[in-house]
Amino acid sequence: MVTGRISFIGAGPGAADLITVRGAKRIAEADIVVWAASLVTPECVQEHARSDAELVDSSRLTHEQALEIYRRAERDKLNVARVHSGDPSLWGAVQEQYDSAIKMNLEVEIVPGVAAFSAAAASIGRELTVPEVAQSLVLTRLEGGKTPMPDGEKVREFAKHGTTMALFLSAARTGQLVEELRAGGYPDDTPVLVAYKVTWPDELLVRSTLGELEADCKKHKLWRHTLFIIGKGLTAGGTRSHLYHAGHFHTFRKADKEARRALRAERSARKADKPQDPDPAPAAPKVEAAPKVEAATKTDAATQLKESDAAWWAVRDWQETARGAARFGANRTIPVRQADESQSELFTAEDATEPAAETAAPDAAGSETAAPQAESAATTTRAPAKTGTARKSTGTAKSGTTKRKAPAKPAGAKSKQPAKRKPAAKPDEQSE
Repeated sequence: MVTGRISFIGAGPGAADLITVRGAKRIAEADIVVWAASLVTPECVQEHARSDAELVDSSRLTHEQALEIYRRAERDKLNVARVHSGDPSLWGAVQEQYDSAIKMNLEVEIVPGVAAFSAAAASIGRELTVPEVAQSLVLTRLEGGKTPMPDGEKVREFAKHGTTMALFLSAARTGQLVEELRAGGYPDDTPVLVAYKVTWPDELLVRSTLGELEADCKKHKLWRHTLFIIGKGLTAGGTRSHLYHAGHFHTFRKADKEARRALRAERSARKADKPQDPDPAPAAPKVEAAPKVEAATKTDAATQLKESDAAWWAVRDWQETARGAARFGANRTIPVRQADESQSELFTAEDATEPAAETAAPDAAGSETAAPQAESAATTTRAPAKTGTARKSTGTAKSGTTKRKAPAKPAGAKSKQPAKRKPAAKPDEQSE
């Protein structure tokens, strides 16, 4: 049954070319485009929407008025693109809309987008998770705004971790934000990135510190569309990541022996240089059942090893399943709404390649059937002595089975087979 569709789309931080391909395609297919003109650049909609699409500014709508548009889409079987800034999952007010839309006879989806904090870090060429400096990122906002914060989610409590923080919706109360961060333990020389309308034409990026943050915001009159990123990771170099180190190995690459020894020595030296706890905890009293604890530890280590192996094979099975699903999805034909003649030629190349994907489906199916044969061949090479015996016994069983089952075939099966079938079977029996 053909129904309408509601697509909640993340438009990205602002630049029209930072929207995802799926998001742009949904806008091009939409009969109605609902977008926040104050948060999404006009080019993002103008470059992708059809010329006959109905454009609605969501900044003038209430939640109930937006639901009326969704009900009209249900009644008239229309496609609606609800365009949000950044990523809809972060302060997008999308949950109540989604929950109401799924109760209607509509197809509902959420298309993710590029978040503003990712665009801000890219603009200054920084990684937010620097090895041995910051491996965590806290996304939050200052309490006391229009939306109440849950108990326990205070900026000063998050600041106690000392890691990188990205703070949204807090520029209007910069003085309060600075006090909360200081109370959490950040010193005044902690680097802060002030990002105003990232990737927009009037983008402004200011490198500041916690002690100068309030003055810098007042100087540039920043109180809306501003994001703060704070943490030592903005300036600290950290250490080299081990992911592409020659001494690091993983599933697809072996480690160089000399580099592996050097990497281990580097790790040992780093551990030795770490300051020891000046007030160590008192030693625990001796336990009589110490041998049992040691045995339990060995058992736990063996169990963890088995669990890690199981986890690796689970990932491998998931990859094979995903590849099979991708092959199956390539054979599906999805009806696409006819575009208006005046629509941009943005996706004509994609439509032109669809017949080629359909013709390639038999090859994909052939590769699927060949995969189990390759796996079974790899398995037999591990134990050549046993597989030789298995082959002989299998061949004998097959020949014996064919001799016993030949006279027991039903008459219907004989009528379907050609008359010259039996003479052709003699060379096979000789080869076995």
